[in-house]
Amino acid sequence: MRTTIWVLLLLALSYQPLFSQQEMTYAERLGFPAGKKVVIFHVDDAGMSFESNEGAIKSIKEGVATSCSIMMPCPWAASFVKKALDEPMDAGLHLTLTSEWKHYRWPPVAGKAAVPGLVDEEGALWASVEEVIANATPDEVEIEIRAQIDRALSLGLNPTHMDSHMGTLFYHGPFLERYIKVGMEYGIPVMFPGGNNKLLGLSMNNNMIKRLKKEGKYKEGMELPSNALMDKAPMIGKQIWAAGLPVLDDLHTISGNWSPDHEVDDEGLGAYKVEKCKELLTAMEPGLAMVIVHSNGDRKTFDRISGSGKSRYADMLAMTSPELQKFIEKEGIVLTTWAEVMERRKKIK
Repeated sequence: MRTTIWVLLLLALSYQPLFSQQEMTYAERLGFPAGKKVVIFHVDDAGMSFESNEGAIKSIKEGVATSCSIMMPCPWAASFVKKALDEPMDAGLHLTLTSEWKHYRWPPVAGKAAVPGLVDEEGALWASVEEVIANATPDEVEIEIRAQIDRALSLGLNPTHMDSHMGTLFYHGPFLERYIKVGMEYGIPVMFPGGNNKLLGLSMNNNMIKRLKKEGKYKEGMELPSNALMDKAPMIGKQIWAAGLPVLDDLHTISGNWSPDHEVDDEGLGAYKVEKCKELLTAMEPGLAMVIVHSNGDRKTFDRISGSGKSRYADMLAMTSPELQKFIEKEGIVLTTWAEVMERRKKIK
């Protein structure tokens, strides 16, 4: 079976679709009205902690968030799956190959014996993307991806999509190939931005400038290096579409970096993030975009895990803000889910 799927993937990668990337957006190909901005507000990191679950649920049930993804290796994953089954929501898998916090860590679902290259000296997944790339093989990555999917299926969840925690699967070509391959085999949409990528480009440039400034290498107005993924994204998007899966036109990833230039309290940061959401929705081009946030509920316990507790709580406040909801309605922005875009993709020959 795996050999057959791999052959199909190679065929898909060599297939050239009949449409031109410039002719219409993926949103239009999925049947959304021409010129519309279609958005999936997506909460990452469900299952990481009780507070992560609380923030994801509240953002979806009471706010504008429409989707979320679960970290299956984490302690609160099974609890979130049960909630998602009791109160159906658009829930996918946040494929997790790293364990980044110093005092709160998790091992691979497949176990150390099956994927030794994914495990550090503490018996947990590596803390950084760089360490995963340096130590793990594509075969081990595929084994762990499958283990995380199979755990979700055994709990009764049919994932609406898959994406990548910390973007690990997008930083190494052989890992990305396995991600797409497995998504094809299971028929699960894989998050991939293959369209105009305006917001993604802004996000990546923002992160690059931040890194260069930290290293003392940034000069105002300097030309930034080209990004290999951005260069190949349109081609890869066409390949995924040809395989029968939906594709995003754009992706926004940096809400965690949003911070005003002066100190504000939790509510003030939430209000600031509402304004930033309005800015990105105004800046995005028509098409299907996924906007990633990391919503948390009460941050008292999470602050013991990470310094990002305040930002995550502010994400939840932004997602549940009546002001943001009114802005979306006023601008005629269409909110959708991964389940809906996959159903639309199935109807297209």
